[in-house]
Amino acid sequence: MNGQTRDGDDRLIVALDVADAVTGLRIAERIGPAVSFYKIGLGMLTGGGLALAQELKDTHAKRIFLDMKLFDIGATVETAVRGLCRFDLDFLTVHGDPHVVRAAVEGRGGTDTCILAVTILTSLDRADLDEGLIRAGDMAGIVTERAARAFAAGADGVIASPHEAAAIRALPEAAGKMIVTPGVRPAGADLDDQKRVATPAGAIGAGADYIVVGRPVWQAKDPAAAARAILADLPA
Repeated sequence: MNGQTRDGDDRLIVALDVADAVTGLRIAERIGPAVSFYKIGLGMLTGGGLALAQELKDTHAKRIFLDMKLFDIGATVETAVRGLCRFDLDFLTVHGDPHVVRAAVEGRGGTDTCILAVTILTSLDRADLDEGLIRAGDMAGIVTERAARAFAAGADGVIASPHEAAAIRALPEAAGKMIVTPGVRPAGADLDDQKRVATPAGAIGAGADYIVVGRPVWQAKDPAAAARAILADLPA
């Protein structure tokens, strides 16, 4: 699930969290062969995100993680996933509710797109869950239970913060499944809007297969060097 593909170590996924495809492509070109895997999110959907996904995959041989976090009734999710999978995506996110995961797996059909289930967003903490009327309980327990249910519904992996990665990896349901962790920041980097964070090495050490890093890479003076520094810090 992790390892060396295309240009190099694909455990680092760089999040192109910018508004348009032109800017995203410019960033990817500056980074060059240092990174082989990119995340394109909802913020770029109306700015040419799908076109950028196709360009990076077909022309630059990059892997693509489309982070849409789909959530709707089952029939709508199934239809949306079926359409998105025409883009030959590597990863696609949906919310981790079992009915959503089951619909996404059905929509994926026989394609190679991996369905990743979002547990709890890494920008949220217990106070945010209270505000949203999410049941009482500690964050780690809720995330781990949602992960187990998503795996049982057919998810190929989950999105979870580094704080919960070890507990998820210990689940019997996690055997052969992926853990992808956003909320990863190199030592000394600004936390931005993230609340449950860890260093890249800490996240991999806790059981993550892939880490997602955005601004600390593409806002760096030398994005390629920033990416290489993160990769150099990852355990073998």
